[in-house]
This record gives sequence, structure tokens and C-alpha cells, in this order.
Amino acid sequence: MTVTVRPANEVSWADLRAVFGERGDPANCQCQWFKARDVWKIPKPERTARLRAQTHCGEADAKETSGLVAYLDGEPVGWCAVEPRIAYERLLRARVPWTGRAEDKADPDVWAVTCFVTRAGYRRRGVSRALAEAAVDFARGRGARAVEGYPVRMEPGQVGGGELFVGTVSVFAEAGFTEVSRPTPRRAVMRREL
Repeated sequence: MTVTVRPANEVSWADLRAVFGERGDPANCQCQWFKARDVWKIPKPERTARLRAQTHCGEADAKETSGLVAYLDGEPVGWCAVEPRIAYERLLRARVPWTGRAEDKADPDVWAVTCFVTRAGYRRRGVSRALAEAAVDFARGRGARAVEGYPVRMEPGQVGGGELFVGTVSVFAEAGFTEVSRPTPRRAVMRREL
């Protein structure tokens, strides 16, 4: 089976809806966790409207989009959020990714991969890895000089639960990212210079 990845503005809103589903964390969050300060105070219909506006789904000529959609043999199966780091209000306010780093948080040339979604039934087929690799090319093509991720570090036999939406260290490492800091025992900052 072949995974292909396309910018969200080049796909239909129906395809993205199929990836997010109707229940569970992705359907509830609508990839707004890193975008808004008080995300759970925003009604779900508004979160959905924000995602649609941010992705520009179905608008192939749009100059911006907030992520990528993965297909497995033509079926929409995954999502990854990737934008300039400055697009993520919560990320810029957070303490964890900046611990031990002296860097301009507002550098628009550094992009961030903040979220992955893989539909149930399609996991463990390389979807997240394909999305992470495509995120690098996507960011590079739009002038990024580096791309970062803020994944969870998983030990053998460990279950990640709801934390896995940020990806795992192994997914980023397989896409050529290297660890630049470990702000907590379970969190890493992974980065790829372009």
C-alpha cells in the first residue's frame, strides 16, 4: 500500500472530515490545541470553522494552508499540522519546548509540526512517518530554514494514550530530525535544519 501526502488546500473538506471523524480527540479538538489560548471555551462548531478556514480545503490556489493530508491507496487516512512556529499561540507561550534554549520564538522561518491524526484501522502503516517527511518538503518549499516537532518519548511497552497526537521521537527521527533538547523526561524537541 502506498502513502501519498497532499497539502490540505488541495483536498476536499470531506476528505479532511473523514480523517478527523465524528468522535474522539481529533473530532473534538479540530487541531486547535496549539492555536488558541482557551481552546475548550471555544464552542466546537467554531473550532470546526476555524480548522476549515485555516486549511483552505478545496482552494487549490490558496497561498496558505495549515497542514497535510495523507492517503493510503486513495483513502484519506491521516493529517499533520505544519506551519510557521509563530502560528501557534500556545506553543509560543509554553515553557516546556523552550527550557534550556536561547532562541527567538518568533522567528518566522522556523516551522513546527504540532499534531498528527491517523484514522483508526490505518495505524502502524507508516502514515505518521510519511506525513513527517512530507512536512519537511512542504516547509522547505515555502522558505522555512528549519522544522521542529515536540514529540513524546515512548519506552518499549509503554502506552501513550492521548499524548500521541504530537508524534513520537521515533517518527521524527525516521524523518531525519535530531533531538535538540529534552525539556522533560517524556518530551523532546526534535529539529531538522533545511
